[in-house]
Amino acid sequence: MISNLVVGWAGMLGGVITGAVIGLFFKRENWMGGYGSFPRRLARLGHIAFFGLGFVNIMFALTTQGVPESTWLVTASWSLVIGAAAMPVCCFLTAWRKSFAHLFPIPVLAVSVGIVTLLINIGEVVS
Repeated sequence: MISNLVVGWAGMLGGVITGAVIGLFFKRENWMGGYGSFPRRLARLGHIAFFGLGFVNIMFALTTQGVPESTWLVTASWSLVIGAAAMPVCCFLTAWRKSFAHLFPIPVLAVSVGIVTLLINIGEVVS
C-alpha cells in the first residue's frame, strides 16, 4: 500500500517550494494580473492545497496505523493520494488556462471517496 505518510510530507515540501516560488514575485503589483486576479488566486490555492491535503494524508496515516490492510483501506489510501496530487495540479493548470477548471471534479471526488470510505469504516479503526 502507498504510504500516505510519505505523500503527506511530500505535500508539505511541495507547499514550501511553491510558496517560495510565489513569494519571489509577491511584491510585483501586477504579477499574474494583480493580487485579486483569477490566476493569482488559483496559484495561491494550489500552494495551500499542497499543505492541506498533505496534512489530510498524514492524519490518515496516523489514524489508520496498525489497521490491517483491507479493500476499504487501500481504496481510501489511494483516493487521498490521488486527491493530494491532482488538486494542486488542477489549481496551477487552471491558473494558467481557465479551460482546465473542468478537471476539478477529479481531486474533489478522490478526496471525498477517501474521507467517506474512512468514515464508513471508522469502527474498524477505533476498535
